[in-house]
Amino acid sequence: MSSKPVVKGFFDSRTSSIQYVVHCPQTKQCAIIDPVLDFDEKSGATATRHADAILAYIGEAGLSVQWILDTHPHADHFSAARYLKSKTAAPTAIGERVVDVQKLWKGIYNWPDLAEDGSQWDRLFKDGESFKLGNIDASIMFSPGHTMASITYVIGDAAFVHDTLFMPDSGTARADFPGGSASRLYRSIMAILALPGETRVFTGHDYQPDGREPLWESTVAEQKATNTHMSTCRNEAEFVAVREARDRSLPMPKLILHALQININGGQLPPPEANGKRYLKFPLDALAGASWGD
Repeated sequence: MSSKPVVKGFFDSRTSSIQYVVHCPQTKQCAIIDPVLDFDEKSGATATRHADAILAYIGEAGLSVQWILDTHPHADHFSAARYLKSKTAAPTAIGERVVDVQKLWKGIYNWPDLAEDGSQWDRLFKDGESFKLGNIDASIMFSPGHTMASITYVIGDAAFVHDTLFMPDSGTARADFPGGSASRLYRSIMAILALPGETRVFTGHDYQPDGREPLWESTVAEQKATNTHMSTCRNEAEFVAVREARDRSLPMPKLILHALQININGGQLPPPEANGKRYLKFPLDALAGASWGD
């Protein structure tokens, strides 16, 4: 049996996010990972262009959707998981610790009616749990730090590491969101870097340093040798100091308060009100101390 899935990345330039379709070449069964629902915060408009492009690729390649997977509740884009489920009937999944994020943000949003048991997804994966993508063995690594719920999907020789590692020239992801921890992030990254050196590493974002073209694939060996944080920080304490100093200078993502109320609810948009329109709600002055940026 092949242990090398076929991976197709889709880059969203608005959010610098990478969405993935990963499939078993023998069975043509695929998983969609971290899909984006288009949202324009200026006009309040939503669209499904990126999700529809994924569906078009799946149709053209003759694939069948086995899973719709999110690595964590995203703070910079809306998840298209619910939309894609409506089009494919495939089950949705996320890590079981999403309930911790739900409980935290339920209070921030003052949202008493939010179910905080993860029931918005069809499956909640546990750390170390195994599953199949077609004929390919897959497993879950609990990878907290960026969020309390982050997981890594290891599918054959491919690791989908979400917001832990970026490409080697960009270092690592921030750990200053509510519930984040630079120490936990370091330990999560070290577990990922303990995978075999030839393991392909697929990141959740690329911010194109120096204006280069977007990139999202490296290897564990490349990350260990050249990642701007992991190859220079000699221990956890040095990493935490570097990561926390960097995080203090970063403004919050512009969509964090918009996106998390969608994403802790499984990608479900708010129900229409009496006038047929949907409304977002987010708190003022809830993220005290965040940098305003430029």
